[in-house]
Amino acid sequence: MDILIAEDMGFCFGVKRAIKIARDIRRETDANVYTLGSIIHNPQVVQQLKEEGIVPISSLDEVREGYIVIRSHGVSLSVQKEIEERGFQVVDATCPLVKRVQKKARELVEEGYTVFVVGEKEHPEVQGIIGYTGGKVRVINLKNKVNFEGLEKVGVVAQTTQSIKNLESIMLKFLPGVKELKVFNTICDVTDKRQKEVIKLALKSELVIVIGGKKSANTSRLAALSLKEGCETHHIETDKEIKKEWFRGKEKVGIVSGSSTPDWIIERVINKLKKIDKQKEEVLHERRDKFHN
Repeated sequence: MDILIAEDMGFCFGVKRAIKIARDIRRETDANVYTLGSIIHNPQVVQQLKEEGIVPISSLDEVREGYIVIRSHGVSLSVQKEIEERGFQVVDATCPLVKRVQKKARELVEEGYTVFVVGEKEHPEVQGIIGYTGGKVRVINLKNKVNFEGLEKVGVVAQTTQSIKNLESIMLKFLPGVKELKVFNTICDVTDKRQKEVIKLALKSELVIVIGGKKSANTSRLAALSLKEGCETHHIETDKEIKKEWFRGKEKVGIVSGSSTPDWIIERVINKLKKIDKQKEEVLHERRDKFHN
């Protein structure tokens, strides 16, 4: 069985940076260190950090003092202000690319544009972008319908984990009725590269394994793209979810990971597949020996 591994795997720059910031603060202080929400969308890494003393919280009401690390997805200015007003030490681990989207959205609002963000409304990154502009940004995706009548100046940014195709499709919706359209392609280069890679893998594999958190938007999109190409696809978080029956009759298996998946999880998955492949070969040899005897 050939195991085809994507060229770009593991943590992206923003995730590495966020985790390093959190760990550096933990080493430098004896005070409590918290993250407002999961610092990244990978439960295994979040648990690992929790064991190191970097504890995720869902509300500021849960704690009284210490350091609050702002997650890689960012938060609104009002949330950041509230953290400061409550007397916490703020540590901003927002991905620089996410910060860029926030600033571009705000600039467009200040320039008088009706601003849209292409993305998922409930995603923390999108919530942060909306909050950064005081709620003046509207969310759009291929599922919702928006009335464009009367809109003269429209500005558009994108959630960093969106696909180029989604952004292009949304643009086509705006073009017929909008007089002025200003678009910033704020999609992460790593995200775009991995999406292209998973499509290539899906076209030459019989099965694709996508490794990453189930709540990770970029990982879920990789799985969706693979499925769209008609390839059998399994989105897993760890090697424990792998089932031997998936690989019966399969000769080519592709592996790709989301941008918040650590190397140690990827290595365990690859080792598990190699073990399954070895067992398949041993069974095949036994059958051949029996046949010849």
